[in-house]
Amino acid sequence: MASAAQIGDESEFLRTVDAAFQDSDNAVLVAFRVAKSQASWSVAGRRNRLTTKPRVLAITAMRSSSTQKFSVNLQVLKYSSGGLQPAKVYKLKHLTKIEAVPNDNTGCTFVMGFDNLKSQSVAPPQWTMRSLDDRNRFLTCILKLCKENLGRLPKIQGMDVVELALWAQANVKGLPIGSPVQADSVDAERDQKEGKVTVERELLSKAEEDDMEALLGAYLLGIDEAEAFSERLKRELLALEAANVHAILESEPLVEEVLQDLDSAMAGVEEMEIWLGVFNIKLRHMREDIESIESRNNMLEMQVQNNALLVGELYKLLERLHVPSEYAALLTGGSFDEARIPQTVEACDWLASSIRGLEPPILDSTYVNMRAVKDKRTELEKLKSTFLRRASDFLRNYFSSLVDFMITDKTYFSQRGQLKRPDHADLRFRCRTYARLLQHLKSLDKSSLEPLRNAYCHALNLLLRRESGS
Repeated sequence: MASAAQIGDESEFLRTVDAAFQDSDNAVLVAFRVAKSQASWSVAGRRNRLTTKPRVLAITAMRSSSTQKFSVNLQVLKYSSGGLQPAKVYKLKHLTKIEAVPNDNTGCTFVMGFDNLKSQSVAPPQWTMRSLDDRNRFLTCILKLCKENLGRLPKIQGMDVVELALWAQANVKGLPIGSPVQADSVDAERDQKEGKVTVERELLSKAEEDDMEALLGAYLLGIDEAEAFSERLKRELLALEAANVHAILESEPLVEEVLQDLDSAMAGVEEMEIWLGVFNIKLRHMREDIESIESRNNMLEMQVQNNALLVGELYKLLERLHVPSEYAALLTGGSFDEARIPQTVEACDWLASSIRGLEPPILDSTYVNMRAVKDKRTELEKLKSTFLRRASDFLRNYFSSLVDFMITDKTYFSQRGQLKRPDHADLRFRCRTYARLLQHLKSLDKSSLEPLRNAYCHALNLLLRRESGS
């Protein structure tokens, strides 16, 4: 079996490709050595690996006798013991896209998409060029032929179109399209009819079109080969369909297992939905309980704040209602000696302020009618009456005893043969000692001063009569 390495140099390679089409009306325009990679089918009907085989891609042209137009085809040739043999043919008018393979870092591998393939689910073959120059030369020729013969361009995906155009401009003189060959004089026809076309954007000139038509006009369409190719396509299609059916039948247990898993998953989902409904009900009840607890807590917090304020007010009120024991002792049973007069006066001040503090507006009107306030007011009134009674009795007796003492003391009066001016300094001093006590008695009860006034006047009159009689 011949290989690509055994074909020789480029000219020998082109002669070999021309020889493969010597019995047909196809004229070879350009040919490339490539590597074809395609997924292979395992015994179970699944694609599991890529097989790579050496192939030749040749672009051929043939003039139609009815329309006088060129029919451009993309021929795939394989190596055999007898040389190159056509293996597959693609019509250029069905070419829709050329896409680069992403996992190829060299950029020399691509796939071609055709719109007339019956099974689009089968992965198209991958074509790998020997170099980027071969890839660019092949793409440039394809684009040029599509533009001039079909009036449209296929989609280019995964390739830099700008870089391709720059390469075409730089290599415009090295892009021979090739020429048709005849079986009896291959070399002569190639030297005589070989032409060169550019990949610039302008259309072919009129002279170039005439030369191309004259070059390709002598070849007719091979009907027998087209029918054989159609039969081969039908056989391959049936083989692919049988492989697909076999794969589907073998995957039936897997499908049943997947369906059983889906049923169990659906049952689990339904059970989960029931549990979620139960949890939602419990969560709703819990939310209601939390809201009730929060409302009660708010009420309790308000009560605590109110109770704190109330306790503070009660403490203030208790301070007002509290009667110190030392003051109570002085007011109810203490003596009125001159040494204890300041403590007694202080107790009188407290009693007067306490009585005033239990009356509005000093005391809030809401507390006036409270039982504790009324009881404390009654207790203070009893203290006041007891103190007034004791103080009045003491002062009446004090004035009387003071005057009696002065009357009995002869030093205060004149003696026989010795006149003496009456001296009331001691009386004034002693009365001044109890003056503040008298003021508090007046503030507590003005009516208590009338008996004291009478007793003081009576005692003072006795003293004056004694002084005048002496």
